[in-house]
Amino acid sequence: MNTFSLLMDGFNVAIQPMNLLWAFVGSILGTAIGILPGIGPALTIALLLPVTVSVGPVSAFIMFAGVLYGAMYGGSTTSILINTPGEAGSMMTALEGNKMARSGKAAAALATAAIGSFVAGTIATMLLTFAAPAIAEIAFYFKPADYFALTVLAFTSVSVVMGASRTRGFITLLIGLALGTIGIDNMTGQARMTFGSMDLLEGVELTVVLVSLFAIGEIIYVASRFNHTPNKPIELRGGAYMTKQEWKRSFMPWIRGTFLGFPMGALPGGGSEIPTMLSYTLEKKLSKHKEEFGTVGAIEGVAGPEAANNAAAAGILIPLLTLGLPTSATAAILLAAFQNYGLQPGPFLFTSNPELIWGLIASLYIGNIMLLVLNLPLIGIWVKLLKIPKPQLYAGILIFAIIGIWGVSGSAFGLGLMVALGLMGYVMRVYDFPIPPLLIGLILGPMAETQLRTALASSQGNPTILIETPLSIIFLVLAILFLFVPVLLRRLKKSA
Repeated sequence: MNTFSLLMDGFNVAIQPMNLLWAFVGSILGTAIGILPGIGPALTIALLLPVTVSVGPVSAFIMFAGVLYGAMYGGSTTSILINTPGEAGSMMTALEGNKMARSGKAAAALATAAIGSFVAGTIATMLLTFAAPAIAEIAFYFKPADYFALTVLAFTSVSVVMGASRTRGFITLLIGLALGTIGIDNMTGQARMTFGSMDLLEGVELTVVLVSLFAIGEIIYVASRFNHTPNKPIELRGGAYMTKQEWKRSFMPWIRGTFLGFPMGALPGGGSEIPTMLSYTLEKKLSKHKEEFGTVGAIEGVAGPEAANNAAAAGILIPLLTLGLPTSATAAILLAAFQNYGLQPGPFLFTSNPELIWGLIASLYIGNIMLLVLNLPLIGIWVKLLKIPKPQLYAGILIFAIIGIWGVSGSAFGLGLMVALGLMGYVMRVYDFPIPPLLIGLILGPMAETQLRTALASSQGNPTILIETPLSIIFLVLAILFLFVPVLLRRLKKSA
C-alpha cells in the first residue's frame, strides 16, 4: 500500500468518536499545561503514564500527541503575557511577544503564535507522513553494529548539546546508564546491581524515574524559590485579530521557521532551542522593521520562532517512530509509553501495528485543527489559568504524582525511590545538570548493550565488527565529531 492509502486508513482510526474524544482531551490538557509556567509536555505525559494503563495504545498515543502539540501552542501565551516561557523553546517568543503585548498588541502576538503553530504543525506533519515510511524502510537494513553506533551517536550528541557543560551532560548520561543496568540481565539471567533487594530484580521502573525527576524535583525546586509576589498577566484588549499588514509580515517567517525547526527536531540533541534561536536571528536580519526588535516588539520575532518550535515537536517523532531513538526528554517519555504497552518503535512497528502508527499521524492533522479552533477564541479563558496560585497548583501535582507512583509500583519501596530520585532531580536543577541525557541513557542503555553483545557474539568477540559497515562508521565518526569539534572551535577562537 502507498503512503496516501495508509494515511486514509489512519484517518479512519483517528475519526472514531472515542479517539476524537481523546484527541480533544489531549489538546485541552496540553494547552492548559503549556500555559502554566514550568509544566511542560514531558512532565504531563510522565504524570499520565500511570493512569493510561487501562486505555488502549491507539487512544493513549492520540492523547499524548494532543498534549505534545497543545503544549507548544499554550507555551506562547505565558511567554507573551507574563514574559515567563514555560519551555526552553518559548524563550525567543518571549523576547518580542512580551514587548508587543506591552505595546498594546497582545492579541496580534497571540494570534500570529497560534496561526504559526498551526501552519508549522500541518506542514511538519505532512513531512513526517512522507519521510517516516522511507526512513523506516532504510532502517530494515540496520545491523546490530549499526544500531550500537547509532545509540553512541545519541549519547554523545545529547550529552554535548543539552546543558551548559558537557561534563555535567556526561555525568547525567552515566547515571542513566547505571540505572539501566539494574535488574536481571536479559542474556545471562543473572541479577545485577540489585544489592540483594527483591524490589530491584525487575529494574528501576521507568515511570517512577520520569515522575520523580520531572514532578518531584520540579516541585521542590519551585518551593525553594517561591516568590509570593504573583506575576500579573497583561490584560487583553479586543479579540484575537491581525491586520492585513501583520498577516503579510508573518507569512514568510512561518514558512522559514517550519523548515528550520523540522529537520533540527529530528536530529539527536536538536531540540527546540537551537531552531528557535536561529529563526529569531534570521528574522531579525531579514526584517524591514529592525527598529521594532527589542523596542515595541516585532511580529516576525514571534511568528518565526513559534513556527520553528512547533515544527521541531513534529521532527522528534521521525527518529522516535522509525528508529526507536528519542532525541529529547519528551521523546524519551513517549518511548517509555510505547514500552509500557510492550511495543518497540522502529521499522517493524510500521508493519506489525500500522493502525497505531498511521492513526497517530492522522490524529496530528486533526489535533492541529482542534488546537487552532480552541486557541484563537478561548485565549481569554486560558489566561485565567495563570491566576492559579503556585502552592495549590504544585500541591495538586504532588498528590497526583504520589497516586500515580503507588498505582505503578504498589509498594512503599517505590514511594521511597520516588523521594530519593526526586531529591536527585532537585540537586540536578540547582546545579544545572541536564535531565534528558539521564533519561536517554536509562532508556537506550539496555538497547545499546544488547546490540553490542549481539554484534560481538556474531563475530566471536572480534571488535572490528563494530566498524565493518558504512553506516556504523558514519555514526561513530559523527559521534567523535560531536565530541571534539566544539573543543577545537573554542581553542581556535581563543588563539585568534
